[in-house]
Amino acid sequence: MTEYRVIDTPEGLAEAAERIAAGEGPVAVDVERASGFRYSQRAYLVQVFRRGAGVFLFDPPPIGDFAPLQAAIGDVEWVLHAASQDLPSLTELELRPPSIFDTELSARLLGWPRVGLAAVTEQALGIVLKKEHSAADWSTRPLPQAWLEYAALDVEHLVDVRDVLAEALDEAGKTEWARQEFEEVRTREPKPLRTDPWRRLSGLHQVRGRRGLAIARELWQSREALAQEKDVAPGRLVPDRALVAAVLAAPSSKAQLAGLKEFNGRASRTQLDRWWAAIDAGRTTSDLPPERLPGGDTLPPPKAWKDRNPEADARLRTARPAVAALAERVEMPTENLLTPELLRRVAWEPPHDVTPEAIGDALRALGAREWQIELTAPVIAEAFVHPVQEPADAPGESS
Repeated sequence: MTEYRVIDTPEGLAEAAERIAAGEGPVAVDVERASGFRYSQRAYLVQVFRRGAGVFLFDPPPIGDFAPLQAAIGDVEWVLHAASQDLPSLTELELRPPSIFDTELSARLLGWPRVGLAAVTEQALGIVLKKEHSAADWSTRPLPQAWLEYAALDVEHLVDVRDVLAEALDEAGKTEWARQEFEEVRTREPKPLRTDPWRRLSGLHQVRGRRGLAIARELWQSREALAQEKDVAPGRLVPDRALVAAVLAAPSSKAQLAGLKEFNGRASRTQLDRWWAAIDAGRTTSDLPPERLPGGDTLPPPKAWKDRNPEADARLRTARPAVAALAERVEMPTENLLTPELLRRVAWEPPHDVTPEAIGDALRALGAREWQIELTAPVIAEAFVHPVQEPADAPGESS
């Protein structure tokens, strides 16, 4: 078995960067995080492969400054698998690709049945990758050799996979489609911060009343602060179900909270003062959250459209199968041809003139790519012009 060495010094990075710069062709890049173990989404291992240079494994925390690596590969194409997952962590290290080739997205556009890295590598090259360490805690030090081998194989064959996929895209006439998709991923802005993220607490629907929600909010915020301070995934400190159980039990004392069997987790007992203070803050605050947030820009669920906007319902029910049929003809998943959200939005509020050009303008304003507009706008316009109305209920029937 190959003995892999992790580069963990600025001097080692500089030497490796020189060797990578002397390589040829695109560079394969991958990132390993510690999701589910750590609070942050920082990279705990960066893997790089380039023909003529080989595989390099970098340990970001002790290295710090990755400028030499950026200088070495900042003018060539980067090959990634599911780039949208890795680019934020790379950006945090100030590693930014000038262009990308996404092997997972390519497989989707080609309609391949499975798009995980192991499946794509096997279909493209006939090579079977072991994926048993994908959910490992990559903040572990030292990293076991078996993990390092797994990480190296994630990039060692990726450029060869890229070449097979590029040829397949060209033969299918989808090269330009892929280029536009890659660029959208590369330049995508981070999602805005969610309003009231504490409302994502699993089981929060059981909590009734604004006071109960205030207590849940204070517990969530206190856990979040501790998780960030310790760089530990919040759920590993105290699970969501434990926070919700504490709200529902309404303990009258710290001792009652400590005796609550559902209130468990790594920090449930050792941080008891913290949790009791959060409960007390929630019980005494005058800043009570609304039971529900305003709808904002969110559309109602499609099942409610028939009553709330029957014309939009007819448009969506006609356009959706038409777009799905088109996706089948071009051999790709419907969501890659056009996301359901974009179709719902243009169906809910279509342009005044329902023409392919006007539909195209509406889709463009919503963020659709030009290749998507070219394919789908005529189909959607046709569906909107001739929507199929759902038959009314017969006398005596209920909806």
